[in-house]
Amino acid sequence: MDTKTEANLYNLSFTGKGIDLFKIQIVNSILIILTLGLYYPWAKAAKLQYLYSQTVFEEHPLSFTGTGKEMFKGYIKAFILLVVLIIGFFFLSKGLKQFALLFFYLLLAVIVPVAIHGSYKYRMAKTVWRGIRFGYAGDRKELFMLFLKGIFFSVITLGFYSAWFKMDLRRYVLGNVRIGNAEFRYTGDGAEYFWLNFKGYFLTIFTLGIYGFWWQKNIFDYYVNNLELYQNGRGVMFRSNATGGGYAGLMIGNFFIVVLTLGLGFSWAITRTLTYIANNIAMIGNYSFDELVQAQHDYDNATGEDIADFLDLGFVI
Repeated sequence: MDTKTEANLYNLSFTGKGIDLFKIQIVNSILIILTLGLYYPWAKAAKLQYLYSQTVFEEHPLSFTGTGKEMFKGYIKAFILLVVLIIGFFFLSKGLKQFALLFFYLLLAVIVPVAIHGSYKYRMAKTVWRGIRFGYAGDRKELFMLFLKGIFFSVITLGFYSAWFKMDLRRYVLGNVRIGNAEFRYTGDGAEYFWLNFKGYFLTIFTLGIYGFWWQKNIFDYYVNNLELYQNGRGVMFRSNATGGGYAGLMIGNFFIVVLTLGLGFSWAITRTLTYIANNIAMIGNYSFDELVQAQHDYDNATGEDIADFLDLGFVI
């Protein structure tokens, strides 16, 4: 039984190796080419299964239980949907050019929140730690209305509201992530995030780009330091230990690894980045993880995950 009752430091690490990921990527690339792209969902599943298995928290690795078959079904649905929408946009742009751009933005306003919602619902349901499944409790309609509001105010403020929009999205999405019967909270504030980026933008210009590494490190700090995990009034706070110099070394090193190997070193860049992230996130609290119980349901529909892939949305907002 876990007896931690006072503030403790919990251990997070990433143990993956570039050479192991490279082998997976090579096999994936060959099979994707031979199958004219149809193998992609299985390739993605294999990559995620490896990366999750190398992410270790308190001596227990995560696992990704999604399958290529599930993602292939979602891939086909997402592909058909996007083809239909592209064809519709094409015909509109030929006959009703004045409506084509409006149609495009309306599509984004509908598709992006659907993709985010579906991606989180699937990815969380397929993430497991110590046999306890993660989950996502967000409501698609609520997320859609939040996204619509953010788009509207970002447009009429010429982009200034985008900082508040991004923090609203992170608060809603991450605040609906669960692990068993514990829940995450995100407390980022739009005004703080705006001034962080305002300062970063002008200092980066003033220093001819050098401050850019510190700017990105500060964004990383802000994302991490505003994340918490809670249950019954007790929990874990996330804290960043990253430094500007360390972040600069990571980014510059990754750049040369990828460029000098003509892209073949991309697997090493990925593992270096995940190792750096894990090594620079501290988790502090008094939570007993033995209290976690299974409370989240499985979910097999990967359509949102694949739409997000097509739109290159990434996973964490």
